[in-house]
Amino acid sequence: MATEEACRIKKVGDKYRSFLHEDTENTTQWRHGGPPNFDTVNQLFEEGRTKEWPKGSLEEVVQNAIKTWDMEIEHKTRVQDIKTINPDTFKLIVNGREGLSGEETLRIGSYNALLKSSLPKEFQYYKADEETFESSHDAFRSALPRGFAWEVLSVYSGPPVISFKFRHWGFFEGPFKGHAPTQEKVEFYGFGVLK
Repeated sequence: MATEEACRIKKVGDKYRSFLHEDTENTTQWRHGGPPNFDTVNQLFEEGRTKEWPKGSLEEVVQNAIKTWDMEIEHKTRVQDIKTINPDTFKLIVNGREGLSGEETLRIGSYNALLKSSLPKEFQYYKADEETFESSHDAFRSALPRGFAWEVLSVYSGPPVISFKFRHWGFFEGPFKGHAPTQEKVEFYGFGVLK
């Protein structure tokens, strides 16, 4: 385990969302004027999760680190305010595509970065290239009003290269691009690698 990086990951996991509110100089620029409230999605997570990892376990640390990164990408407007990444070296690589820098990911938003598809346009229901940060988040907040909870299901290898399986879920309780809500659970499964 690379000591410096292991301590950084552990620190993020230990503090989870609390450090989103720590800004002793009041310099963080928030997308909506201040730190977000996660009570609704926290409740969805607690009611729907399938795993409860031991405190301090690698699974818990990875889960908290990814959730915290996602919250920062969604709610902060400057890459230098994001504490879960090194903005000089960060790359988000999805399905073998070219990696996005922290600045690029922040500009287009996590939904567009993660849902971009190489399928021909006629087969793309969600067209990430035609969405902005704001339009993508408006669409998903509308469709999933209780949030889009995320959990780690398994961790297959430890630092310095961490591979894991995850689950993302919510309830289709609001309209999405002209489609009426069905109240059904929407669930996605995937694999990720952190270096």
